[in-house]
Amino acid sequence: MEIKKQNVIVTGAASGLGLELTKQLLAEGANVAAVDINEDNLKKLELDLNSKRLKTYVVDMGNVESIKRFREDYKKDYSDVDIIINNAGIIQPFVKVGELDDNTINKTMNVNFFGPLNLIRLFMEDLTKDKKEQYIVNVSSMGGFFPFPGQTIYGASKAALKLFTEGLFAELENTNVRVMIVLPGAMATNITKNSNVEISTTEENSSFKMLSPAVGASEIIKGIKKNKFKIFLGSDSKFLKLLYKLNSIWAIRYINKKMNK
Repeated sequence: MEIKKQNVIVTGAASGLGLELTKQLLAEGANVAAVDINEDNLKKLELDLNSKRLKTYVVDMGNVESIKRFREDYKKDYSDVDIIINNAGIIQPFVKVGELDDNTINKTMNVNFFGPLNLIRLFMEDLTKDKKEQYIVNVSSMGGFFPFPGQTIYGASKAALKLFTEGLFAELENTNVRVMIVLPGAMATNITKNSNVEISTTEENSSFKMLSPAVGASEIIKGIKKNKFKIFLGSDSKFLKLLYKLNSIWAIRYINKKMNK
């Protein structure tokens, strides 16, 4: 799929991977609708990039009414949408399920799963109304296929997004809409800060080099151009995919030991 002149919605666009996606998509000649909950970061984004092909929208992806208002605002600015990249996401505090409160559980599920689901549903008619090629990209996580202690609800939300995306691929296979799932490993972003989560030095340590958002964004855009279905980003995501396939119980115990050191 060509990127130039396409209308692209990017959620979580004001920082981390979303910021790099926005920059690189603009550099490719796309028109970008940058969605984020952080208004200050969006204003900074506008000032830094200073592009007529960039429009910003303050949206809470965990709130369906906020997403509905965004669709109304978007339709005032654009006649259609060509690519949706559901990148926005949060993690949970690093605690066991029994220690999580209802609000944290609901917010994690709402932002990570129901947010992308609602956005896609609201724009589905726009995506399928003609025969030109269009794209849906959902950013899940290696936590969506591999269980990490202390991130069980986060993993469940990303696993739900993964299976939803795979089901969407099956449903839309014979249409003009292409679907891609992205499964990143550890990435050098500020997701912990944006999620209001403190991370211990134990969880920060990793035997894998963290993937830079710039590289991750580049790989996603390449995947869109090549009509890829699934992308594992980072050496840790690729390694754990293989390890979990070979021996899931041993893999879980191995990670438990690494994280409890």
